[in-house]
Amino acid sequence: MPIPERLNPAFATANSAVADSVEEARKRLIVALDVPDAASALALAERLENTCQWFKVGMELFTAAGPAVLEPLLKRGHSIFLDLKFHDIPNTVAGAVRSAAALGVHMITIHGAGGPAMLAAAREALEGQSNPPQLLVVTVLTSMDIAQLAATGIEHSPAGQVELIAHLAMAEGIRGFVCSSQEVENLRHVTGPDGVLVIPGIRLLGTGVADQKRVATPGEALRNGASYLVVGRPITQAADPAVAAEEVLKEMAAAL
Repeated sequence: MPIPERLNPAFATANSAVADSVEEARKRLIVALDVPDAASALALAERLENTCQWFKVGMELFTAAGPAVLEPLLKRGHSIFLDLKFHDIPNTVAGAVRSAAALGVHMITIHGAGGPAMLAAAREALEGQSNPPQLLVVTVLTSMDIAQLAATGIEHSPAGQVELIAHLAMAEGIRGFVCSSQEVENLRHVTGPDGVLVIPGIRLLGTGVADQKRVATPGEALRNGASYLVVGRPITQAADPAVAAEEVLKEMAAAL
């Protein structure tokens, strides 16, 4: 009599490997809470409570609700990516980075277009802290293509500008970046295995790109070297966000 499949050691090992891959995917998925108020954000986080570890709080939510919106998320044990893209004179950005770190978040963004002095000031603001957040440099927004860059006076392609910003930041001791999936493979070669590469503009097959220009599926981004994926509308605007998140996690797990 053949051994039932569920009792076969090979079956158990395969199931364990799948579970491990899904758990690893869960650690690398960041859901964007791009909603207009705290009540909407917390309601969405509750729906995703058992599915997602990371949440992104960006300009829309932070401007509407302020730092107070972070507290209930942190109390629930979630990791927070505070995506405010600080871009100002070096002293102002250094102060903003220190203030953000004091909120207990786990990642923060600054804009690479601020230049070397601003990048250095941001890094120095975190020196000496016992558990500093990961500092991420935004290279080129995923809504920008070559025409959009040219309109602002930048003659590089998006890929060329991403690499230029990356080298500027690495010269100042920063190895965390936000870029699109189209640049992540090359940027992984630039940063090496220690680079932390966070990739927005993630879309499932068959879903619209909206205002994004440079997008990819979860599997494509991970295979090209992404550390974390930021997913917003494909999850948050789904009829059932938790089911949509599970679909993203399955695709991520298959690529890991």
